[in-house]
Amino acid sequence: MDTFAHSRNGAASDASTCARNGAAHAVELELTIERMSYGADAIAHTTDGKTVFVSGGAVPRDTVRARLTDDGERFSRAVLTEILEPSPERVTSPLPFVALTGAAPWGNMTYESQLREKKAGVVSALERIGHFSPKETSELMRDIVAPGEPWGYRNKIELAFKRVGRKTLVGMYAPNGQDIVRIKDCPLLDKAHEKIVGAVSGALSYLSGSHELDIERIGIRASRRTKDVEVALWTAPGGFPRAQVARVLEDATGATSIVRVMAKGPSKARRIAGVERLSGAGSWSELIGDERMRVSAPSFFQVNTKGAEKLVELVLSALDVRDSDEAMDLYCGAGTFTLPLARRAGFVSAVESYGPAVRDLRRNLEDAGLSNVDAIGGDAGRSFPDTDADVIVVAPPRAGLAPDVVKRLSEQSARAIAYVSCDPATLARDLRRFVDAGTFRPVSVTPVDLFPQTFHMENVCLLVLRNPVTHINIDVDVDVEEMVRDKRGAATYEQIRDYVKEQTGLHVTNLNIAQIKRKCRIIKRQNYNLPKSEDSKQPNCTKEKEDAIMEAFKHFGLL
Repeated sequence: MDTFAHSRNGAASDASTCARNGAAHAVELELTIERMSYGADAIAHTTDGKTVFVSGGAVPRDTVRARLTDDGERFSRAVLTEILEPSPERVTSPLPFVALTGAAPWGNMTYESQLREKKAGVVSALERIGHFSPKETSELMRDIVAPGEPWGYRNKIELAFKRVGRKTLVGMYAPNGQDIVRIKDCPLLDKAHEKIVGAVSGALSYLSGSHELDIERIGIRASRRTKDVEVALWTAPGGFPRAQVARVLEDATGATSIVRVMAKGPSKARRIAGVERLSGAGSWSELIGDERMRVSAPSFFQVNTKGAEKLVELVLSALDVRDSDEAMDLYCGAGTFTLPLARRAGFVSAVESYGPAVRDLRRNLEDAGLSNVDAIGGDAGRSFPDTDADVIVVAPPRAGLAPDVVKRLSEQSARAIAYVSCDPATLARDLRRFVDAGTFRPVSVTPVDLFPQTFHMENVCLLVLRNPVTHINIDVDVDVEEMVRDKRGAATYEQIRDYVKEQTGLHVTNLNIAQIKRKCRIIKRQNYNLPKSEDSKQPNCTKEKEDAIMEAFKHFGLL
C-alpha cells in the first residue's frame, strides 16, 4: 500500500549531504507524505530513497516543506514548516484542540485515513518484527473494527497541574510534553460531561488562592451509563486540606466520588502509598454489557467503554467458551474479561500483579455473586496458575509477554489463547515466539480502534493448539462398566455440584471443586505444573464439603 514520496526539485540528495556536513538546521526539504508511523510522525522519502520522519502534524498525501533536524545514516528527522498542498485526507476541526495539545496527534486526519493507517501499522509490525511473510500476514489480518464515535468516546481524561506563583495552571500537555495548555473542555471526553474540565479547573484555581495544593495530576472518570463521576487528585503523602477540597470540588462538579491518591518514589517508578476517600463512594463504576464494575482510581480500566465491550465480544467469540471449561485470565486487572469468562466457564484462574486492581477484582466478583474464580495476586510468570486450562486470555501491558510467560503458556494444552495487545510491535514479537515454540499458531489478528484521533489501538489475536488431540473410530471390545467409567471421567462442574447437593444437601462452589482437584492432582497432561508448596492452594471449604466433593470425584471416575 505504500507509495513513494517525491521532491519538487532535485535538491533532496544535496540537502542530505549539507546536513551531514553540519548545516542540518538550515536545510529544508519538499516532501510528499506517504504514510504515518506508529506515533505522531509522518513518513516520506527523499529522491534518493532515504526515509524521513516528519513531525509537526503532517498527514498522508500532504506536500510539505520540512526543516531537517537530524540526518542519520539510516534515516532522517524533520519538522513541518509549511503545507504546500494540503491532502484530501486532512481535516481542520476541531483544530485548536488538536494543534495545541498532544491528546489527539492524529486529529487533523480523516477518520477513514486513521483506520487505514492503523491497520497498515499492524501489518508492518507483523512483517518487520514478527518476520511473517506478506502471504501469512494477509491470512492473519482481519478488518479493523471501529466500535464507536471518533470523538467524545473517552470515559477518562488526565489533567496536568502546575503552580505559577500563587496562581495555578490546569490543562493538558502540549505536543512537546512540557508546556501546559489551559482548556475549558475536552472533545475526547463524553459530551454528557464536557463541562467537568472547566469545573475542576475553576475549583482548584479558587482553592489555590488560600491553600498550597501540592497536586501532581488530576484524573477524571465519567460514565454516561451509571452517571458516576470521580475526581482523583494525585499527590505526594503529607498534609492536605481534605475537607475544603472535598467541599469545593463537590459543589463545583457534582462528583459522586472524590479521592486523593498518594504516590511516592521516583517519577518513573511511583508507588501507591494510599488512597483517601474525600467525598462520596470512593470508587467509580461502569457498565460493560451486563456487568457492573467498580474501579478504584489507581486501577487500569479501558478509557473507551464501547471499545471494551467489543474486545470482550471478540475474545469470547474467538474462544467459544463452554460451561465445562477451565479458563485462565492473565493480567486480568479489575476483571473486564474475568467476569464474562466466569459467567460461561466452569472455573477461572485470574492473575493480576497490581494490588489495587486485585482488590477491585475480588470486590467485583463478590458484587457479581461469582464464586468460580480464583483471584491470584502476583506476577504472571511467578504466579502462573497450577491448572490445565481449556481456554486462555492474556492482556499484558505495552511491554508484552515476558519470555518465561510465553514458555509457560506454550506448555499448556489449551485449545485456544486470546491475546489482547495494545502494542503491535510487542504483539508481533510474541507471536513469533509462540510460532517458534511450536505449540500454538496464530490464526487471526483483529485491530480494534479504542483510541480514535491517536495512533494507539488494541488488537485481538487468536492462537490455536497446533496439534490438538484428534478422535478416530475403531472397533474394540469394551464392557458397559468401562464405558460408564469413561463418561464419568468427563463430568462437568455443574454435574459435580448437583451430585453433591443431591447426595448431601451441601452447596459447593466451582472454586471449591477446582481447589480439591488441585489437591488431588487430577490432571489432563503429563507436564502439569505442580504447586510450589503443599499449602499454596488450600481448599476454601469445610472438611465436610471436601469429603463430599471427593465422593463425587469417585462417583464420576475422576479418582
